[in-house]
Amino acid sequence: MSYDPEVEVAGLELTNPTMLAAGILGMSGLTLKRVVGAGAGAVVTKSLGLEPRIGYSNPTVAQVGCGLVNAMGLPNPGVEHFGYELEEAEGIGVPLIVSIYGFSPSEYGILAKKLSEMGADAFELNVSCPHAEKTGAEIGQDPRVVAEVVRQTKESVEKPVIVKLTPNVANIVELAEAAEDAGADAVTAINTVKAMVIDVETGKPVLGNRIGGLSGPPIKSIGVRCVFEIFDAVKIPIIGCGGIGGWRDAVEYVQAGASAIQIGTAVAARGLNVFREVAEGIEAFLSKKGFRNVKEAVGVAHRK
Repeated sequence: MSYDPEVEVAGLELTNPTMLAAGILGMSGLTLKRVVGAGAGAVVTKSLGLEPRIGYSNPTVAQVGCGLVNAMGLPNPGVEHFGYELEEAEGIGVPLIVSIYGFSPSEYGILAKKLSEMGADAFELNVSCPHAEKTGAEIGQDPRVVAEVVRQTKESVEKPVIVKLTPNVANIVELAEAAEDAGADAVTAINTVKAMVIDVETGKPVLGNRIGGLSGPPIKSIGVRCVFEIFDAVKIPIIGCGGIGGWRDAVEYVQAGASAIQIGTAVAARGLNVFREVAEGIEAFLSKKGFRNVKEAVGVAHRK
Protein backbone atom coordinates (compact mmCIF):
# COMPACT_ATOMS: atom_id res chain seq x y z
CA MET A 1 0.00 0.00 0.00
CA SER A 2 1.43 3.38 -1.01
CA TYR A 3 2.39 6.09 1.46
CA ASP A 4 0.65 9.49 1.32
CA PRO A 5 2.97 12.34 2.45
CA GLU A 6 0.20 14.97 2.65
CA VAL A 7 -1.02 16.14 6.06
CA GLU A 8 -4.17 17.98 7.16
CA VAL A 9 -3.80 20.25 10.20
CA ALA A 10 -6.57 22.54 11.41
CA GLY A 11 -8.18 22.56 7.98
CA LEU A 12 -4.89 23.33 6.22
CA GLU A 13 -3.65 20.95 3.54
CA LEU A 14 0.14 20.50 3.77
CA THR A 15 2.12 18.79 1.03
CA ASN A 16 4.24 17.18 3.76
CA PRO A 17 4.47 17.55 7.57
CA THR A 18 7.34 20.09 7.62
CA MET A 19 6.74 23.79 8.22
CA LEU A 20 8.98 26.83 8.43
CA ALA A 21 8.93 28.06 12.03
CA ALA A 22 8.16 31.69 12.83
CA GLY A 23 11.11 34.04 13.09
CA ILE A 24 13.27 32.35 10.45
CA LEU A 25 13.41 33.77 6.89
CA GLY A 26 9.77 34.79 7.10
CA MET A 27 9.72 38.50 6.37
CA SER A 28 9.64 38.65 2.56
CA GLY A 29 7.52 37.03 -0.10
CA LEU A 30 10.54 36.03 -2.17
CA THR A 31 12.18 34.28 0.78
CA LEU A 32 8.98 32.40 1.59
CA LYS A 33 8.91 31.17 -2.02
CA ARG A 34 12.50 29.94 -1.64
CA VAL A 35 11.53 27.98 1.47
CA VAL A 36 8.63 26.35 -0.36
CA GLY A 37 10.92 25.55 -3.28
CA ALA A 38 13.23 23.82 -0.81
CA GLY A 39 10.45 21.45 0.22
CA ALA A 40 8.52 22.96 3.14
CA GLY A 41 4.91 21.80 3.38
CA ALA A 42 3.79 25.14 4.87
CA VAL A 43 5.39 28.39 6.02
CA VAL A 44 4.98 30.64 9.04
CA THR A 45 6.06 34.27 8.77
CA LYS A 46 8.06 36.24 11.28
CA SER A 47 5.81 37.77 13.95
CA LEU A 48 3.97 40.92 12.86
CA GLY A 49 2.45 43.73 14.90
CA LEU A 50 0.14 46.61 14.09
CA GLU A 51 3.00 49.10 13.97
CA PRO A 52 6.63 48.84 12.76
CA ARG A 53 9.08 47.79 15.46
CA ILE A 54 12.86 48.16 15.37
CA GLY A 55 13.64 45.50 17.96
CA TYR A 56 16.53 45.36 20.40
CA SER A 57 20.05 46.67 19.92
CA ASN A 58 22.88 44.29 19.05
CA PRO A 59 24.03 41.73 19.95
CA THR A 60 20.72 39.92 19.39
CA VAL A 61 21.99 36.35 18.89
CA ALA A 62 24.57 34.25 20.73
CA GLN A 63 25.69 30.72 19.91
CA VAL A 64 25.81 28.31 22.84
CA GLY A 65 27.07 24.79 22.19
CA CYS A 66 24.77 23.40 19.54
CA GLY A 67 22.00 25.95 20.08
CA LEU A 68 21.24 29.66 19.86
CA VAL A 69 20.06 32.23 22.37
CA ASN A 70 18.31 35.17 20.71
CA ALA A 71 16.58 38.36 21.78
CA MET A 72 15.52 40.07 18.58
CA GLY A 73 12.73 42.12 20.14
CA LEU A 74 10.14 41.25 17.49
CA PRO A 75 11.45 43.58 14.74
CA ASN A 76 8.99 43.86 11.86
CA PRO A 77 7.76 46.39 9.29
CA GLY A 78 4.18 46.50 10.57
CA VAL A 79 1.03 45.08 9.07
CA GLU A 80 0.46 47.66 6.34
CA HIS A 81 3.87 47.20 4.73
CA PHE A 82 3.68 43.43 4.96
CA GLY A 83 0.71 43.44 2.63
CA TYR A 84 3.21 43.93 -0.22
CA GLU A 85 5.08 40.80 0.85
CA LEU A 86 1.85 38.80 0.93
CA GLU A 87 1.16 39.93 -2.63
CA GLU A 88 4.64 38.77 -3.62
CA ALA A 89 3.98 35.36 -2.03
CA GLU A 90 0.59 34.93 -3.70
CA GLY A 91 0.20 31.52 -5.28
CA ILE A 92 2.95 30.09 -3.11
CA GLY A 93 1.36 26.63 -3.31
CA VAL A 94 1.30 25.77 0.41
CA PRO A 95 -0.50 27.26 3.43
CA LEU A 96 0.87 30.69 4.35
CA ILE A 97 0.46 31.16 8.09
CA VAL A 98 1.09 34.63 9.51
CA SER A 99 2.50 34.88 13.04
CA ILE A 100 1.03 37.84 14.93
CA TYR A 101 1.62 39.45 18.30
CA GLY A 102 -0.17 42.19 20.21
CA PHE A 103 -0.16 44.14 23.44
CA SER A 104 -3.79 43.30 24.18
CA PRO A 105 -6.32 40.66 23.06
CA SER A 106 -8.08 43.21 20.86
CA GLU A 107 -4.88 43.91 18.88
CA TYR A 108 -4.69 40.26 17.83
CA GLY A 109 -8.20 40.44 16.44
CA ILE A 110 -7.52 43.67 14.55
CA LEU A 111 -4.31 42.25 13.07
CA ALA A 112 -5.90 38.99 12.03
CA LYS A 113 -8.76 40.76 10.26
CA LYS A 114 -6.40 43.04 8.31
CA LEU A 115 -4.12 40.18 7.31
CA SER A 116 -7.01 37.92 6.39
CA GLU A 117 -8.16 40.53 3.89
CA MET A 118 -4.59 40.68 2.56
CA GLY A 119 -4.54 36.96 1.83
CA ALA A 120 -3.19 35.11 4.89
CA ASP A 121 -4.35 31.49 5.02
CA ALA A 122 -4.15 31.12 8.80
CA PHE A 123 -2.70 32.71 11.92
CA GLU A 124 -0.26 31.62 14.59
CA LEU A 125 -0.70 33.66 17.76
CA ASN A 126 2.65 34.50 19.31
CA VAL A 127 1.75 34.56 23.00
CA SER A 128 5.06 33.02 24.02
CA CYS A 129 8.07 35.18 23.13
CA PRO A 130 10.26 34.94 26.26
CA HIS A 131 11.96 38.32 25.95
CA ALA A 132 9.41 40.86 24.66
CA GLU A 133 7.99 43.25 27.27
CA LYS A 134 4.20 43.50 27.69
CA THR A 135 3.55 40.90 25.00
CA GLY A 136 4.69 37.35 24.24
CA ALA A 137 5.17 35.23 27.34
CA GLU A 138 3.70 37.91 29.62
CA ILE A 139 0.40 37.25 27.84
CA GLY A 140 0.92 33.55 27.21
CA GLN A 141 1.63 32.53 30.80
CA ASP A 142 -1.95 33.24 31.92
CA PRO A 143 -4.55 30.75 30.64
CA ARG A 144 -7.34 33.32 31.01
CA VAL A 145 -5.53 35.85 28.84
CA VAL A 146 -4.63 33.18 26.27
CA ALA A 147 -8.30 32.26 26.05
CA GLU A 148 -9.34 35.89 25.56
CA VAL A 149 -6.73 36.39 22.82
CA VAL A 150 -8.05 33.32 21.02
CA ARG A 151 -11.67 34.38 21.40
CA GLN A 152 -11.10 37.86 20.02
CA THR A 153 -9.07 36.51 17.11
CA LYS A 154 -11.65 33.86 16.24
CA GLU A 155 -14.42 36.48 16.35
CA SER A 156 -12.49 38.55 13.80
CA VAL A 157 -11.68 35.87 11.21
CA GLU A 158 -13.01 32.61 9.87
CA LYS A 159 -9.57 31.22 9.08
CA PRO A 160 -7.64 28.72 11.24
CA VAL A 161 -6.09 30.07 14.43
CA ILE A 162 -3.06 28.34 15.95
CA VAL A 163 -1.62 29.24 19.35
CA LYS A 164 2.14 29.02 19.94
CA LEU A 165 2.68 28.03 23.56
CA THR A 166 5.47 28.96 25.93
CA PRO A 167 7.37 26.25 27.84
CA ASN A 168 8.30 28.82 30.50
CA VAL A 169 5.43 27.84 32.79
CA ALA A 170 4.77 25.22 35.45
CA ASN A 171 1.97 23.57 33.46
CA ILE A 172 1.82 24.00 29.69
CA VAL A 173 -1.21 21.71 29.51
CA GLU A 174 -3.37 24.39 31.17
CA LEU A 175 -2.48 26.78 28.37
CA ALA A 176 -3.32 24.23 25.67
CA GLU A 177 -6.66 23.47 27.30
CA ALA A 178 -7.48 27.17 27.59
CA ALA A 179 -6.67 27.68 23.91
CA GLU A 180 -8.83 24.74 22.87
CA ASP A 181 -11.76 25.78 25.05
CA ALA A 182 -11.64 29.27 23.51
CA GLY A 183 -11.86 27.86 19.99
CA ALA A 184 -8.26 27.48 18.80
CA ASP A 185 -7.88 25.17 15.81
CA ALA A 186 -4.42 23.90 16.83
CA VAL A 187 -1.48 24.63 19.12
CA THR A 188 2.25 24.82 18.43
CA ALA A 189 4.59 23.52 21.12
CA ILE A 190 7.04 24.95 21.93
CA ASN A 191 8.54 28.42 21.64
CA THR A 192 12.06 29.10 22.91
CA VAL A 193 13.15 28.51 26.50
CA LYS A 194 14.08 31.58 28.55
CA ALA A 195 17.87 31.78 28.75
CA MET A 196 20.92 33.98 29.23
CA VAL A 197 24.60 34.15 28.21
CA ILE A 198 27.35 35.99 30.13
CA ASP A 199 30.77 36.95 28.77
CA VAL A 200 33.08 35.74 31.54
CA GLU A 201 35.89 38.09 30.47
CA THR A 202 33.79 41.22 31.00
CA GLY A 203 31.30 39.78 33.46
CA LYS A 204 28.45 41.26 31.42
CA PRO A 205 25.45 39.74 29.63
CA VAL A 206 26.19 39.10 25.94
CA LEU A 207 22.79 40.02 24.52
CA GLY A 208 21.72 43.63 24.25
CA ASN A 209 18.48 42.69 26.03
CA ARG A 210 20.35 40.46 28.53
CA ILE A 211 17.59 37.80 28.52
CA GLY A 212 16.73 35.78 25.42
CA GLY A 213 15.27 32.51 24.21
CA LEU A 214 17.20 29.25 23.74
CA SER A 215 16.49 27.29 20.56
CA GLY A 216 18.00 24.34 18.72
CA PRO A 217 18.90 20.77 19.80
CA PRO A 218 19.17 21.56 23.55
CA ILE A 219 15.40 22.11 23.82
CA LYS A 220 14.18 19.16 21.74
CA SER A 221 13.51 16.87 24.68
CA ILE A 222 11.59 19.65 26.44
CA GLY A 223 9.45 20.12 23.33
CA VAL A 224 8.78 16.39 22.98
CA ARG A 225 7.74 16.20 26.63
CA CYS A 226 5.38 19.14 26.22
CA VAL A 227 3.76 17.64 23.11
CA PHE A 228 3.38 14.29 24.88
CA GLU A 229 1.62 15.92 27.85
CA ILE A 230 -0.63 18.11 25.71
CA PHE A 231 -1.70 15.19 23.50
CA ASP A 232 -3.52 13.51 26.39
CA ALA A 233 -5.37 16.70 27.29
CA VAL A 234 -6.71 18.17 24.04
CA LYS A 235 -8.41 17.00 20.86
CA ILE A 236 -7.09 19.72 18.53
CA PRO A 237 -3.93 19.06 16.49
CA ILE A 238 -0.48 19.80 17.89
CA ILE A 239 2.39 21.15 15.81
CA GLY A 240 5.76 20.14 17.26
CA CYS A 241 8.54 22.71 17.35
CA GLY A 242 11.92 22.96 19.06
CA GLY A 243 15.28 21.45 18.21
CA ILE A 244 14.28 19.53 15.09
CA GLY A 245 17.37 19.07 12.96
CA GLY A 246 16.71 15.73 11.25
CA TRP A 247 13.98 13.23 10.44
CA ARG A 248 14.50 11.25 13.64
CA ASP A 249 13.75 14.35 15.70
CA ALA A 250 10.61 14.93 13.64
CA VAL A 251 9.42 11.34 14.02
CA GLU A 252 9.95 11.57 17.78
CA TYR A 253 7.62 14.57 17.88
CA VAL A 254 5.05 12.73 15.75
CA GLN A 255 5.17 9.71 18.04
CA ALA A 256 4.68 12.03 21.03
CA GLY A 257 1.53 13.44 19.42
CA ALA A 258 2.41 16.07 16.81
CA SER A 259 0.50 16.09 13.52
CA ALA A 260 3.16 18.27 11.85
CA ILE A 261 6.47 19.83 12.81
CA GLN A 262 8.23 23.18 12.45
CA ILE A 263 11.89 23.73 11.65
CA GLY A 264 13.72 26.91 12.63
CA THR A 265 17.26 26.96 14.01
CA ALA A 266 18.28 24.02 11.81
CA VAL A 267 17.82 26.24 8.76
CA ALA A 268 20.74 28.36 9.97
CA ALA A 269 22.85 25.30 10.73
CA ARG A 270 22.04 23.13 7.70
CA GLY A 271 20.50 25.35 5.06
CA LEU A 272 17.15 25.19 3.29
CA ASN A 273 17.68 21.60 2.15
CA VAL A 274 16.74 20.52 5.67
CA PHE A 275 13.03 20.65 4.77
CA ARG A 276 13.25 18.14 1.93
CA GLU A 277 15.68 15.93 3.86
CA VAL A 278 13.39 15.77 6.89
CA ALA A 279 10.24 15.23 4.83
CA GLU A 280 11.83 12.43 2.82
CA GLY A 281 13.26 10.87 5.97
CA ILE A 282 9.87 10.84 7.67
CA GLU A 283 8.28 9.25 4.62
CA ALA A 284 10.96 6.57 4.28
CA PHE A 285 10.85 5.63 7.97
CA LEU A 286 7.07 5.54 8.39
CA SER A 287 6.61 3.68 5.10
CA LYS A 288 9.15 1.08 6.22
CA LYS A 289 7.24 0.68 9.49
CA GLY A 290 4.01 0.05 7.62
CA PHE A 291 2.27 3.38 8.15
CA ARG A 292 0.23 4.71 5.23
CA ASN A 293 0.52 8.35 6.34
CA VAL A 294 1.69 10.56 9.21
CA LYS A 295 -1.74 10.54 10.85
CA GLU A 296 -1.47 6.83 11.61
CA ALA A 297 1.79 7.42 13.50
CA VAL A 298 0.63 10.41 15.56
CA GLY A 299 0.77 9.60 19.27
CA VAL A 300 2.00 6.01 18.98
CA ALA A 301 4.10 6.55 22.13
CA HIS A 302 0.82 6.71 24.08
CA ARG A 303 -0.42 3.31 22.92
CA LYS A 304 -0.16 0.40 25.31
